[in-house]
Amino acid sequence: MKRTFARMAAALLAAVLFFPCSAEAISAKNAILLDAATGRVLYEKNANDRALIASTTKIMTALIVCEQCNVLDRMRIPKEAVGIEGSSIYLREGEVLTIQDLLYGLMLHSGNDAAVALAIYCGGTVEGFAQLMNDKARRLGMTGSHFENPNGLDSPGHYSTAKDMAILAAYAMKNPIFAQTVSTKTVKAGNRTLQNHNKLLWRFDGADGVKTGFTKAAGRILVSSATRNGRRLIAVTMNDSNDWYDHTQLLEGGFLRYRVKSIVSKGQSMGMKEIAGGESGYVELLADNNFSYSLAEDEVVEIVLQEPGFVYAPVVRGQEAGFAYACINDAVVGRIPLVYGDTVELAKEQKKPFWERIFGSR
Repeated sequence: MKRTFARMAAALLAAVLFFPCSAEAISAKNAILLDAATGRVLYEKNANDRALIASTTKIMTALIVCEQCNVLDRMRIPKEAVGIEGSSIYLREGEVLTIQDLLYGLMLHSGNDAAVALAIYCGGTVEGFAQLMNDKARRLGMTGSHFENPNGLDSPGHYSTAKDMAILAAYAMKNPIFAQTVSTKTVKAGNRTLQNHNKLLWRFDGADGVKTGFTKAAGRILVSSATRNGRRLIAVTMNDSNDWYDHTQLLEGGFLRYRVKSIVSKGQSMGMKEIAGGESGYVELLADNNFSYSLAEDEVVEIVLQEPGFVYAPVVRGQEAGFAYACINDAVVGRIPLVYGDTVELAKEQKKPFWERIFGSR
């Protein structure tokens, strides 16, 4: 009984602390909470402002390595990766490690030397790898980001935004090797025992990633992921002196207040469209995709079709038929592609030669 009451009280307290949540309630200069599946931003504070990102840079580094390299391969550590400033796993020239060992050193212990070693292995040079990072950022739509190195050492031309880092983390967590790496608490990598710097893995129910970061100029930066009942939330804070607490509040609040709800199912009827010159005057419009969205209990989604108008026959079953829009309080939050539910041929009189339609048949 006491335990049940304690859990209820904790949940209520978290909800009160988080929602409604003013920007001032979060200590970070920049912050965002993102639903990874639906892409809905559940909370944001200066989320599009560019900032230094320190070692959270390594999310991009690890992602590219996971996508482009065989993590079971072994590499001999070059001298260029030895003695790199900042956090280190103290690589030795000529030492041989697997790519997976280096990924652990990169993401658990934040080794700047591991970052350089992986960049050289994957991109040939640090500069070549930075180009791969920027190419990937463009493909992901990270319009506020630019990378100059694989480890996050401060540089005026090396920056991102809270929103971009959330987009990156949500994408990266879909990669099973990346996700397994960043969710590991402790591991033996070569002759090193490494422990993850991400305290949320021990402190928050469902936490499964992703990366801490700090430099004096950037401040404390944290990108976190948590999954409950198959639903993943991504939180990012930048220049935040109270990041562990803020992430707990953001993630707990997001799980408590919002639920992913199915709005539209593929094949569902979305309305009718008028047909001009057809054997039938109307054709049914069907949703061509499922659509789900994160909703608070008091939110209602309205489905709005494009301008009614009409289309000329013929139309073919399964043919693209425009879009329906999901709206909350008149704001569009999603676009649902439509297809025609049936084939409508030209009316028989429309099939006659044009001279017969004009002069009649004799």
